Amino acid sequence: LGRLNRGGTEYPLRISGKPEAVEQFKTMVIARRGGRPIPLAEVARVTDGVEEQRSLALVNGIPAIGMDILKQSGANTVGVVDRVKQEIVALQKELPPGTTVEMVRDASIMIRDSVRDVEETLVLGGLLTILIVFCFLNSWRSTVITGLTLPISVISSFTVMNFLGMTLNVMTLMALSLAIGMLIDDAIVVRENIVRHLERGEDHFTAAREGTSEIGLAVLATTLSVVAVFVPVAYMKGIVGRFFFQFGITVAFAVLVSLFVSFTLDPMLSSRWVDPDIERKGKRHFLARLLDHFNHWFDRTADGYRAVIGWALDHRKTVLFLATVSFFAGLGAFGILQTEFMPNFDKGEFQLNFKSAPDASLEETRSRLAAIEAVLGQIPEVHHTYSTIGAGDTGTVRDGRVFIKLKERKERRRSQGEIQRDFRERLAQIPGILPAILEWAGGSSEKPLVANVRGEDITLLKKYAAELKQEIYKIPGIVDLEVTLELDIPEFRLVVDRERAVDAGIMTGDIVRTVGALVGGQAVTTYEDEDGDAVNVRVRLPLALRQDPAQVEKLRLAVPRPNALPALVPLGNVAQYGMSTTPSEINRQDLTRQVVITANLDGLPLGTAVQKIEEAARRLSLAPGYRVVFSGEAEDMAESFRYMAEALILAVIFVYLILAAQFESFIDPLAIMFSLPLSIVGMAGMLWLTRGTINIMSLIGLIMLMGLVTKNAILLVDFTKTLRRRGMNRREALIVAGRTRLRPILMTTLAMIFGMLPLALALGQGAEMRAPMARAVIGGLITSTLLTLLVVPVVYTVLDDAGAWMRRRWERKKEASE
Repeated sequence: LGRLNRGGTEYPLRISGKPEAVEQFKTMVIARRGGRPIPLAEVARVTDGVEEQRSLALVNGIPAIGMDILKQSGANTVGVVDRVKQEIVALQKELPPGTTVEMVRDASIMIRDSVRDVEETLVLGGLLTILIVFCFLNSWRSTVITGLTLPISVISSFTVMNFLGMTLNVMTLMALSLAIGMLIDDAIVVRENIVRHLERGEDHFTAAREGTSEIGLAVLATTLSVVAVFVPVAYMKGIVGRFFFQFGITVAFAVLVSLFVSFTLDPMLSSRWVDPDIERKGKRHFLARLLDHFNHWFDRTADGYRAVIGWALDHRKTVLFLATVSFFAGLGAFGILQTEFMPNFDKGEFQLNFKSAPDASLEETRSRLAAIEAVLGQIPEVHHTYSTIGAGDTGTVRDGRVFIKLKERKERRRSQGEIQRDFRERLAQIPGILPAILEWAGGSSEKPLVANVRGEDITLLKKYAAELKQEIYKIPGIVDLEVTLELDIPEFRLVVDRERAVDAGIMTGDIVRTVGALVGGQAVTTYEDEDGDAVNVRVRLPLALRQDPAQVEKLRLAVPRPNALPALVPLGNVAQYGMSTTPSEINRQDLTRQVVITANLDGLPLGTAVQKIEEAARRLSLAPGYRVVFSGEAEDMAESFRYMAEALILAVIFVYLILAAQFESFIDPLAIMFSLPLSIVGMAGMLWLTRGTINIMSLIGLIMLMGLVTKNAILLVDFTKTLRRRGMNRREALIVAGRTRLRPILMTTLAMIFGMLPLALALGQGAEMRAPMARAVIGGLITSTLLTLLVVPVVYTVLDDAGAWMRRRWERKKEASE
């Protein structure tokens, strides 16, 4: 209010008149009648209560106060959870006896389990890869020299990850576990070639220098081909790009480090570290003798491969015909595979969202929730539940959620999908609810299948939506169907008679403010309680009056009059109550009205569901201007597939350009690129055998194959060209190159296959999501390697003949012009 000065000291002036306790409100004078003060207690009941309950939370059926803790964008989930747990321990010490704080939903559990599984997969894949090297080279020194590439490449990858702000997460560790076979490939090829020179009698220094030099450009081309594939993967657009950025960068850098190690550390160790196992000096132990038998068998097989190449070169048309048939068979198998956005996997938890009747009260919804929890109590795999009603920004008393945490996978016989199917069947016996099971608890509230019927006329939209709903009901595997406009909510509607209101001197806004304040309540002020907390003071009618429409109609509206007390007009004189309904939501997209149909999928892939609904929509013969558009996961899937197709095309172009620069030819790379389509045969076959689908994980595997399958063909073609430059004829050069490079080709292929095998077996938490990528790569590697050994030599000769014919024709034209 101002300041006072006393004795040279200035003091602020404040007034203290606000009530400081509930009792002071009761004695507050609000008017005077006949000179007598009227306290508030004479016209109102003053109570210190709580807000009207519009929500509740239960843990295992016991009332609780629920708190959702959200991490900031960019924060580490595991770190946030660890800090929250520390705070819970400290808070628990301050609470009274009988009060506990429990974390009922922990997003870090699945992350920790997945990371641990990928770490184990990485280690196991590395051990299997090293075992393959030892079996072929039969030397522990050669195995150590080659195997050093793995820890150096992996540890070096951590440096670039830290530099780019990346963390050790599921995607980066999965990238390393998938690349574990690729990381050792360069070292295998270099070391195998050095060993081959040693076996020819060269000293260690010469063998290391000549062996590395002879194979260097081919190894460089194979590595750059892999990097060229993963760069487009890292920079894809959309959600899939954000998902795989760290994946692509991690693999590309790790492979480049492995190349550096193969060209530096491996030759150095090979030149300095004498290997008696290769020179066959000293006593041979049992395992070495056993592996000697294996290598002798392999040498005889490699000698037989010479005859196979000779036969293929003599029957080029037959080989090309078989390759073409295999390619189209792969395309056919690829075409019958079903599509989905992401592979489904056992998360160990899920969520039920349900709606009770549109006019249900909190008590009615709670009774439905009790029936649901009783059903969950009959399912032995359920560990605990966390239930809420009216929670969230848009939650109402008819909206309920139940988070279901399952027991550990090893402690239950049924998978999550089987439990959900059983739970859904039991829910069908509970009347008065509309249930929807969400696969990803705590994630998006949207179901995976979202079809939008769009148009302008709301009547036609309802008609088309109802017809489409009936068609969708006929599709097996689509469950929890819901149509938005079918969920109209009953309501009391106050209809104002404008003419009578104007005659009475009452504006519509006056009615809204008066009824809203008395029925809904109005916070008029606040006061501070004993703890210093601000408490709202709300004015409204007693519960019995504000819930009875007849009593509400008797409310009196004050009409100001000059020089007199306001006139009081009953609300019923100017407005009437009536029952009506209102849409549960009004939905528009791009200014166009739409009716949203949502559903869950039970064993039916998303792509197949979309295809069947599109066929059903075509049968409806929609009027012009009306259409069915998919959103949600279906939209994400279509967008991601488009971006991945672009990445695939760019990967193929980059690989071709690298090979063209390597071989200084535009024709020779075509022989190598011919191995790309041959990988589709194995990929499609492996996915079909494992009952897999085409999803973003398996498509990433396909893109990876574009860089991996060229490695074998590069080794074969590069050495063939080297032998031809040394004066060998084409046929003999192909046969010798095939015989010589068969060992490193099979070693690198088996190293990649066994490195990915633990991932493909899908043994750990969340491994079902990662497995399709490894399975696609393994299947593609098997067929492309087998077919490459036959087809690439044949295609090389065909293209070489075509090039020679073009050169002769060009020379004749040049001579004729002269």
